Amino acid sequence: MSIPGDPGKAPLPAEDAILELLVETLEGLESPARAQFLQRFFKTITHLDLTEPVSLEYWDKILVRWHELGETMGKRASLKLAIIDVFMTSQTLRFPILIEYEELKKLQINAVTDPLTGLHNRRLFEEYFDKELNRSLRHNHRLALILLDLRHFKKINDRFGHPEGDRLLKAAAATLQNSLRTSDYAFRIGGDEFALLLPQTDTEQAAALARRLRAAYGETISAMHQQVGLGLDYGVAVYPSDGDQKEFLMRAADDRLYKWKFPDWQRGESASTPEARIPPTLPANADAIAASQAPAASMEAAPTMQSPSQAAEHYESERRKWERIPLLGTRAYAQLEEPSEKKARVVDLSYGGVALEVPSPEEFGATFYAVLHVPILPPVRVSLRRVYVARTEGSPGRIGCAFVS
Repeated sequence: MSIPGDPGKAPLPAEDAILELLVETLEGLESPARAQFLQRFFKTITHLDLTEPVSLEYWDKILVRWHELGETMGKRASLKLAIIDVFMTSQTLRFPILIEYEELKKLQINAVTDPLTGLHNRRLFEEYFDKELNRSLRHNHRLALILLDLRHFKKINDRFGHPEGDRLLKAAAATLQNSLRTSDYAFRIGGDEFALLLPQTDTEQAAALARRLRAAYGETISAMHQQVGLGLDYGVAVYPSDGDQKEFLMRAADDRLYKWKFPDWQRGESASTPEARIPPTLPANADAIAASQAPAASMEAAPTMQSPSQAAEHYESERRKWERIPLLGTRAYAQLEEPSEKKARVVDLSYGGVALEVPSPEEFGATFYAVLHVPILPPVRVSLRRVYVARTEGSPGRIGCAFVS
């Protein structure tokens, strides 16, 4: 099962990364072993005594909900949030042990809020767009969509750094919030991309608002002395004149946004060419790259690629198998059965193995047993095969180990 979201995102927090790694690991287990582990897992995080069949049922529901959240949000969703949602919805988990109440409230807010600008995020944009379009269809009201982005925003990041880019994004968000009616909605739907939903608004009214926003943003950033031609570009589409489906309205607004930028393309001044705005496809040798870096023990035969989306899904699956989850700074440790039942810090964890920090790497044999204690998961006894030993002067040694089935 693939993880919803795009490859190449920023690293996940340790707990979320471990949960996603758990998905891959459980897929390779037979049903009885999977049920036994899940029963212990749910006992650890919820303090609930579930039977093995019920544990399997909950896990299947969690995976379905996880993918629904990813599709709704338009990005990789938190598996932890899906677990909470399933247990809370079923009313089985009345007092969540997995997460504190304040953190639960924060997660619920974060699920629909862009953390940088405070605007609604893409997940809520999709939900509100459907809701408002259905309402307009029922009552025969107009609904305007405005898509906006920042001209030459990449140049700002390249020349002045991301902190300055963040400042300009916040200024754009403030401009939108200060110019809308209480019935209107503002969203950040991408890096420098914003969207407005304006119920009961016609084309002329929407275009007038877009022009005011562009002028207001120009005044806001004029004092920032950015000599790159930064500005706010827009495209407008209105139901019903531009279509009665979300896809048609999005396409119409996006096309008009591109046409607004056309003079810049013609002069070669804009870094945001139509080609640059198309999401990059994977390199032709993406599977070869993944195969060359993945542990041999975890590799599977690559499926025949039928489409770019299938290629992306396969590449993301392979990437997860060799990427490492850093665990230094957490309470993760390994209880070693030999030598001398010592403890070792867990440096990182992956689908194929684990790296341990130990004082005397030379004491270890070619294979040994350990019980892993990592965040979220119950303790797991594993058989390890030593792959490499690293030692630097004045620092503890490090052993890289592969899991032995």
